[in-house]
Amino acid sequence: MGRMHTPGKGIASSALPYKRTPPSWLKVSADDVEQHVCKLAKKGLTPSQIGVNLRDSHGIAQVKSVTGTKILRLLKRNGLAPSLPEDLYHLIKKAVSVRKHLETNRKDKDSKFRLILIESRIHRISRYYKRTRQLPPNWKYESATASTLVA
Repeated sequence: MGRMHTPGKGIASSALPYKRTPPSWLKVSADDVEQHVCKLAKKGLTPSQIGVNLRDSHGIAQVKSVTGTKILRLLKRNGLAPSLPEDLYHLIKKAVSVRKHLETNRKDKDSKFRLILIESRIHRISRYYKRTRQLPPNWKYESATASTLVA
């Protein structure tokens, strides 16, 4: 599938290992990994940052292969999941920074156009999250209050 607002058809992505079992050289128990995930979440890391940290610093390629559950599900079980889904949070953060840029550079027509595209993606993804009940049904993106969501 192509990109939403660009002509690109990039298909680059990382490939998951074929074997779903943890590697034989990994001597970490599922409880240790779960405690480490919770500790990193309490520090304020997002689920994807936790995965990168575990991969780079501790040699845990896939948390799901070790624990049997994904990072976000572990966080939800322990009550540490973020209030906004991560992709929506980053889109809102991007929209806030573009809006701040437009306050100082009013004539930047390209940024104004890109802001419209970003906000349309926010509306589309929030519609999906409302449908899947990951956001409350009365949640609404408003540009005036968006900076408080990401602060």
